Amino acid sequence: MPSPLPDSRRALAAASLVLAAAVTLAGRPATVSARPATPAAASSKSAALPTPSDRWLKGLGGKRRQLFDAPSGGNGIPLVHVLNYYETLNKAYAVKDADIDGVLTLYGATTFYGVSDAMWDKYRLAEFVGAIDPTASTQASGNPWRASPVVLGMSLPQASIESLQKRGATFILCNNALTIFSGLLAKARGLDANAVYADLASNLLPGVELVPGMVVAIEQAHAAGLSYHRQ
Repeated sequence: MPSPLPDSRRALAAASLVLAAAVTLAGRPATVSARPATPAAASSKSAALPTPSDRWLKGLGGKRRQLFDAPSGGNGIPLVHVLNYYETLNKAYAVKDADIDGVLTLYGATTFYGVSDAMWDKYRLAEFVGAIDPTASTQASGNPWRASPVVLGMSLPQASIESLQKRGATFILCNNALTIFSGLLAKARGLDANAVYADLASNLLPGVELVPGMVVAIEQAHAAGLSYHRQ
């Protein structure tokens, strides 16, 4: 019989399916504190909160455009699909990166992959989302998608957020999801939900765009002529 998921991962899965629902995270210690902020995290907290917007749509001028919808996929497979989109168009169809727009959504179970290394370390996000390898003697720090994602046991830096951004890919993060999941995280860590949201929102990865709601962003992508790839 499979062992039950930890309470934080059960809540994460439930909120991924129903982002607007009231989700209760039971059985987690209410007095666990986040790790003290590292110097990098402390200095970055002075940044102003980003305003959710539709700016990302203005940069989509490529001849080939596709939205990769990834409310799940913490295993990194959505990153590989975006990489394959660029590589296949390059090699099989002679389309240059400048003429390609791949857009990857971050919400649901992938919400926290849009925030900085400092936030992953400070709030122990790998533990919270279950992105840890119990067989490893040591755990990598920081956001595993930022520079060196490990997919199916393989290190694929060419599929990282930073590498794909250099090729022209866009990453959009749902503000509704960030609000809900920061609340779940705050409850699990015994912290103030508003403070945790502000900390995470002001520490997005460079270039990640905060959008008001993914349900509308997907509709906007369709209206703008992007094809749709469900992850």
